[in-house]
Amino acid sequence: MKGIRYRRLAAVAVIAACILSYRSAPAEDKAVRVLLVTGVDYQGHPWKETAPAVRAVLEKDSRLEVRIVDDLEFLASEVIFDYDVLLLHFKNYDVPKRSEKVQENLVRFAQEGGGVVLFHFACGAFEQWPGYLDLAGRVWDKAKRAHDPRGPFTVKVVDHEHPVTRGLGDFEIEDELYTCLGGDRPIHVLATARSKVDGQDYPMAFVHQFGEGKVFHTVMGHDVKAVGAAGLDRLLQNACLWTAGRLP
Repeated sequence: MKGIRYRRLAAVAVIAACILSYRSAPAEDKAVRVLLVTGVDYQGHPWKETAPAVRAVLEKDSRLEVRIVDDLEFLASEVIFDYDVLLLHFKNYDVPKRSEKVQENLVRFAQEGGGVVLFHFACGAFEQWPGYLDLAGRVWDKAKRAHDPRGPFTVKVVDHEHPVTRGLGDFEIEDELYTCLGGDRPIHVLATARSKVDGQDYPMAFVHQFGEGKVFHTVMGHDVKAVGAAGLDRLLQNACLWTAGRLP
């Protein structure tokens, strides 16, 4: 009998440990904590301007609280697990010094239920890490045309029922229309735009599941003007709330 009771207690302990290892959504009366990671990018991307602009847009929603860090090595820290959402706003060309820990933490964060938001050229980050495709859903493919010349285009919402886009109509933006994404991982496209160069429709925003975590990815947001576009602002707010397990 003692042996049976011991095995039952052990089983309960294992189940409890598994449950505790996954994240729960932040309480409704607490702000969603977003860690915006930036600090390096393609030289034509003014991250020192766009990162504060993204924070300002997000914090227009009182449910969101944003901290900016401009060091990729911070992703190797256990501190990232104190946050509800990681917002990746960088394109690194060099391998982080603690690259294995950075990669391990990103995977663990999402697998355990943390929200991940990828912004603009984050699709081109971690070129030396094949597993990044699984997290990002789609990545920059050098073999493809990069993007249309910067200019105005219409973003068409193709799913009006998803929590991120519910109630959001088509909107205009002056930005880079990315045509360079590659990958075959299943994704759910929320918004598209039609290229004026080749007449094709390309995903501008999509979501997918990674472990227990939700991932939102948008290639929009080249500069401060684009970040502030009516439509993209709400899309980003909703994305951070949804990936954190809150209803926008």
